[in-house]
Amino acid sequence: MSKLPSKAEILDWIMAHPTQTAKRDIAKAFGIKGAARIDLKRILKELEAEGHLEKRHKTYRDPDRLPPVSVLQVKAPDENGDLFAQPLEWHGEGVEPIVLLVLRASDPALGEGDRILAKLQVVHEADHNYEARLIRKIGVSPRKIVGIFRKGPEGGRIVPIDKGADKEWLVAPDAIGGAKDGELVEAEQAGPRASRMGLPKARIVMRLGDPSEPKAVSLIAIHQHGIPDDFPPKVLEEADRMKPAGLKGREDLRELPLVTIDPSDARDHDDACFAEPDTDPKNPGGHVIWVAIADVAHYVLPGSQLDREAKKRGNSSYFPDRVVPMLPDRLSGDLCSLHEGVPRACIVVRMVIDSEGNKRTHHFVRGLMRSPASLNYAEVQQAMDGQPNDKTGPLLDDVIRPLYDAYYALRAARERRQPLDLELPERRIVLAEDGTVSSVNFVERLDAHKLIEEFMILANVAAAETLIAKRTPLLFRVHEEPPPEKLDALRETALASGLSLAKGQVLKTSHLNKLLHDAAGREDAELINLATLRSMTQAYYNPENFGHFGLALRNYAHFTSPIRRYSDLIVHRGLIKAHGWGDDGLSQEDIERLQQTAEHISDTERRSMMAERDTTDRYLAAYLSERVGAEFGGRISGIAKFGVFVKLDESGADGLVPIRNLGNEFFHFDRDAGTLMGADTGTLITLGQRVRVKLVDVTPVTGGIGLELLELAGEAVEAPRHRKPAGYGRFKKTPGGPKGKGPKGKGPARRKDVQARAKDAKTARKVSRTRKTER
Repeated sequence: MSKLPSKAEILDWIMAHPTQTAKRDIAKAFGIKGAARIDLKRILKELEAEGHLEKRHKTYRDPDRLPPVSVLQVKAPDENGDLFAQPLEWHGEGVEPIVLLVLRASDPALGEGDRILAKLQVVHEADHNYEARLIRKIGVSPRKIVGIFRKGPEGGRIVPIDKGADKEWLVAPDAIGGAKDGELVEAEQAGPRASRMGLPKARIVMRLGDPSEPKAVSLIAIHQHGIPDDFPPKVLEEADRMKPAGLKGREDLRELPLVTIDPSDARDHDDACFAEPDTDPKNPGGHVIWVAIADVAHYVLPGSQLDREAKKRGNSSYFPDRVVPMLPDRLSGDLCSLHEGVPRACIVVRMVIDSEGNKRTHHFVRGLMRSPASLNYAEVQQAMDGQPNDKTGPLLDDVIRPLYDAYYALRAARERRQPLDLELPERRIVLAEDGTVSSVNFVERLDAHKLIEEFMILANVAAAETLIAKRTPLLFRVHEEPPPEKLDALRETALASGLSLAKGQVLKTSHLNKLLHDAAGREDAELINLATLRSMTQAYYNPENFGHFGLALRNYAHFTSPIRRYSDLIVHRGLIKAHGWGDDGLSQEDIERLQQTAEHISDTERRSMMAERDTTDRYLAAYLSERVGAEFGGRISGIAKFGVFVKLDESGADGLVPIRNLGNEFFHFDRDAGTLMGADTGTLITLGQRVRVKLVDVTPVTGGIGLELLELAGEAVEAPRHRKPAGYGRFKKTPGGPKGKGPKGKGPARRKDVQARAKDAKTARKVSRTRKTER
């Protein structure tokens, strides 16, 4: 009979062979047969009882070691950009193992909270003792919510501030995290199972303060959408160590009068421009346009802490009261901002256009510039309109007029190209010093705005064409043409307004522009523009070039805003690599992960758009909250089975008229036609109709606005006669009834009350889904 191994020998075997830990594997390894297996079983039981082994199914493993294949939860990237993971199957004593994720280029992008199945390997490194290689993703991060905490006798509840949320969340006493009643909190799902009350469980992870404070409006959106708003200390330290770039390896452009033209409240200046007549006799009437962009790539090196943090954020997010920047202020507001009178590193494209605005040639240089002036749109336009100020007066003839001359040539080329010509009034929320909304103004679109827009588009085209010609990888800005079903919906909207959209041919932006031109000057012009915008697909980033439908351009990439968009930083690195300007160009890792980067920053862009939109909704709701009962003019902008959406003329806010507030009859919803028709009167409600409504309900914390219809297409609508609460009359006459004492008692009255509230909740969910779809 073979000698039985000692306990130490068994433990050593299991440690050395983590995939062969079944009892028969151990017996085979030590040559144990027959009755000796009973003794082996006894030793294994003892080791299990002593805590040295843990039995999982029919195998044994050291509880202080992770299984070779394990479930992990991904943590946020550290200051070096490395991904670590928390082992969810760790049951040992002492310090939890540190697991580093080793990803291949073909692996999908992983985010904080993602759950994965991974193969583990023991290593002996200073900062980790396991390395994990992905097998597959098996889940996503725990669901996070932002809401109002309501304290209770056994913990409390969180009332979500999301319009789409229909359930409260239960918080156990040990998961409150010190939150006070009425506080705004961020919480995450505490487990997959609901409580005995049917509510999901959550634990509070952050207290956000008083939800009624003005600063909470954007804070809610930032946390609700998971936008990182604090820079790790080591990222800030790296930024603070940066020094201004010098002239070495750069072309000296400090004498070129490159001016910045931005909004008056701009927080950074990442582009500057200059134009002059082309002196080449072969190009009569032509122009030379210079566009200089901050050289962010000089400071944000591939693989650096700044780079990883910028990539994580993807872009800056802009709110009425704050900016969540992609880069720390040391860069975004200082070294990478083209301030007046200060030498700044830049990448410049010199473009030559003919008298009709066609680009003849272009080339890029890496330079050092010094802007003679930082101007704003309004003062530049006023100077061109004959009202220069002390700043623009000296620049009018030599700088400002040549810019407009070049713009007029580009405008002619634009008219020939026929990009999508949407005219949507932009509303700007103006905040008072205390953070409350003082007014909602329309932003005037000046030629100065259009000038900069055309220059930037031309520079973006030049960047894409250069990288294509030099066979350097890049991220294209892609905008595909609208899908057929969205075009059909647009045609129906146009038909309802007495207009038409060509059908049965290859769609061009010129066809859409004809529709927009036909609608111009009409009362429903804004509606047609909105409907056209909604028919468009979402633009995104991709290493493959599928063209830009909206701009009617074959080759297009973002190059002009590297301070606030990571996509532009990638293009800058591509230009550096293509021209051999230095070792801070596109890295091999950048190239290998280009597809994943494109998907990630497309997602972060959408995240920011949603957060900015939600913030606008909440500010507008807060602005209108003191005007409940007031009447407003507006236009129907959306129709659903449960009611109609109305865009208010004065503020641009979107409100809902529930079906019960439309009048005293039943309305039939025609999904295909997108209309509501009254069963008794035949009243037809369609998109674009003028209405007058009364503001009846506002919930600033969610951005919800409730309306009642007063007039439809100039005709008065009879005020709805809402039913009294279920059981009202019956229980008033017989207060001691057998089934209860009112609507909140038992029996039929109670059932009707519950059914009514359930119906309201269901409607609220549909409102949220439809509003998102409409956007």
